[in-house]
Parts: sequence; structure tokens; C-alpha cells
Amino acid sequence: MKGIRQLAEHLDVSIGTVSRALNGKPDVNQETRQRVMAAAEELGYVANQSGRSLRQGETKVIGLMIESSMESVENADNFFLGVTSGLQSVFARHKLDLIMLPCPSDEDPHEYLKRIVARHIVDAMIISNTQRIDRRIDLLSRAKIPFVAVGRSLSPGNFPWIDLDFEGVAERAVDRLVARGHRRIAITAPSSEVNLGYLFLDSYRRALTRHGIAFDPSLVIRVKSSEQGGYQAAHELLLLEGRPTAVILIYELMAIGLYRRLMESGVMPGRDLAVIGFRDAPRARFLEPSLSCFRMSLYDLGVALGQMLLANMPSYRAFYPEGGRNIVWPLELVPGESDAFHVGAMV
Repeated sequence: MKGIRQLAEHLDVSIGTVSRALNGKPDVNQETRQRVMAAAEELGYVANQSGRSLRQGETKVIGLMIESSMESVENADNFFLGVTSGLQSVFARHKLDLIMLPCPSDEDPHEYLKRIVARHIVDAMIISNTQRIDRRIDLLSRAKIPFVAVGRSLSPGNFPWIDLDFEGVAERAVDRLVARGHRRIAITAPSSEVNLGYLFLDSYRRALTRHGIAFDPSLVIRVKSSEQGGYQAAHELLLLEGRPTAVILIYELMAIGLYRRLMESGVMPGRDLAVIGFRDAPRARFLEPSLSCFRMSLYDLGVALGQMLLANMPSYRAFYPEGGRNIVWPLELVPGESDAFHVGAMV
């Protein structure tokens, strides 16, 4: 029995009484409320949330839009699997549900999001993989749908965002490598228009300039952010004349593929090539030599994203008065053995 009418007939009370009891209204006495709740559980009654949402004008659902590609499916250490636990901890306080909205990599993210907006299935959005110019930002702003972007953009408008400190990662990595005598320092960058790649590369160039090192475009290796991308990056580095002595990776799982290709060629990470990675993915923790990397708490990042989003939603703003400010999220450098040597000490 699923209908509220059948539940009311079973209890021999009015539909209104059942509805008020299920919704916790104060004008229903405790005995009747307990009878209604017990019967609903016994008979498997489930409230029609769709109808209620239409009446109230809200769905109580938050959407998290991510890119769905072969790489993201194959890579178990997915960034957002860690972030969602923090998001859920915030949304659960307000009985909000989170749904993942995977946009296929061969579909225009703007068109995908247009369908989601047209169907009115979420009250608010978190968008990721933010592009240099991202049409989704204008779409959500015009539709007056609260949202938070994971990453900055040059798109116009004052919108809330949290971005990882890619500039700080590149700057600190270059400083660390230069202090160990490295002058030919390669860097990996995304092959897409995602904005983080521009921030990462611009900071790398500024850090080189600060140390009096000329920028060499051949040392910028554009590959996919995956294990296969790391393998390809190593292959391209090995083909360069005047091979670099160090490389900075933008994605954590790239180190696995990079190590594999280097060792196939008899080049030892941490001895022949210094490597600094990004975040400490569980699978990368078992690399030998241990990987020097930048890491963060994905759970804490998820909490901050959730609080920022709710701070921009009128119904929840009062709970998070300090949650609306944009954040550049810091990362911690964890030294390993992959960049411990000095160039002067290389065999």
C-alpha cells in the first residue's frame, strides 16, 4: 500500500490527519501520530516526494556535476569520491540529498547542464572542471540557481568558488627543485581548457623568472590527467634533447605511469630524474622511491564546499554567515625520496 488515501482508510481517519501526522504538525495528538507512523512503516507507505517538491517549490536535492570519462572510471582514486563524504556531512544536517551528475566527456557540458536546469531536479549545483571561459556560470546565474564552482574562471560575474592553490604548488615545487641545483625543470599541464592548467603554468613561468631561468616551452608536456598521461609524459621527456633533471606533475595518478615508463628505459626516479607530484593518492603511496607530493584533506574540502553552497541559498544562509567567501585552498608539501638528490650529486 503506497497511497496516503489507502493509509487513511486503513486507519479510519481523514487524509488530512494522516498528512499532518506524517509531517509532524502540532495539531495532531501524540497517540494518533504514533498510530499513523506505525501503520505507515508496517504497510510500506512512502511519501510522494515529487508531489511535495512541486507544492513547496524545492527538491531538497543538490547536484554535483563531474566529467565522466574513461580515465575517471578506470582511476579508482577519484577526486570527488573523497570530496562527497565531506559534502554529505554538511547536507545531512539539513536533510538534503546529494546526487552525482556525470557529464560524458564527448558531450558539451553547457548543453548537459541546460537539460538538468530544464528538468528542475536540483535546488542548487556544484560544478567542477571549471573552464577558462565557462558558459555554465552564466547559465546558472541567469537561471538564479545557487551554485559553487570548484575552480576559478575568467567568465564575468561575481560567483562563489573554491580553488586549489595550483599557483602555490608550482611556485613551491620550482623553489624546492632550484634549491637542489635543478635548472631544466619540466612540468605537465592538462590537454584541455580547464582553468587550473593556466594558473599552474603561469605560476611555473613566474617562479622560473624569479630564479633567472628562461622559460622553455618544450618542457611543458600537455597530456591527459591519468596514469596513461603520466606514461606519455615520461615518454616525451625521454625524447627531448637536453633531457630535464626534474618534473612537476599536476595530477597524482600520473606518477604511477611516469615511474613505469622511466624504469622501462632504465631511468630511475629520485636518482636520474627528480619528481614532485600532486596530492597523495592511496595507490601512489606505494611508489618506490616514495613520492614528494602536495596533499590536502578531501573531506575538509567537501565540508567547505557544502557550507559555501548553503551560505548562498536563502533557506540556509543564516546557518553559515561566514561561508560565502571565496577560498584558495592550501596544500601541504609531504617530502619524499623522489626529489631528494642534488644535481651535483647525480651519478
